[in-house]
Amino acid sequence: MRHIFLFILELAEVLVVSLLAVFLVRYFIAQPFLVRGSSMEPTFLNGNYLIIDEIAYRFRQPQRGEVIVFRYPKDYATFYIKRIIGLPGETVEIKNNQVVVTEVNGTVGTLSEGYLPQTEKTNGDIIQKLQPGQYFVMGDNREFSYDSRMWGAVPTNNIIGLVRFRLWPFGALKVFASSDYAVGTSK
Repeated sequence: MRHIFLFILELAEVLVVSLLAVFLVRYFIAQPFLVRGSSMEPTFLNGNYLIIDEIAYRFRQPQRGEVIVFRYPKDYATFYIKRIIGLPGETVEIKNNQVVVTEVNGTVGTLSEGYLPQTEKTNGDIIQKLQPGQYFVMGDNREFSYDSRMWGAVPTNNIIGLVRFRLWPFGALKVFASSDYAVGTSK
């Protein structure tokens, strides 16, 4: 009888430690995210299963070009996935199907967005000055993306994390590295 009790106690201990480890990883380090919709096509398709890095932005600031998951500013219970276009303190202007960014240091340039199909147009006619702690985000499928062009900037506190891995579908398995996305100087 004692052996059965010790076995059950050991099994319970393993179960509690395992659940605690899963909880800590899920809520503080990484979490899964399922893409719904077409706003990030062709980079991410409806049904893609991603892993979000929740720890990176505790050590550094988000960078232009990174794809993030965040809470929608007008409904904190809704999660979105978009690409960072404008950083805190910058001005983002969309005109003539181009995205022009004025950086904090005064450099003005048009974004070179090689991840977009050449036929993709960035509709809109807006100028958005970002305040400290605000990010301008857009989907890669510009024509069908509901993003900062419609509802404004994303506050830092709403950012959940950085997309690091695509796990599904297996044929599209991919690790996403840091971005070297820059503003090209305007002529």
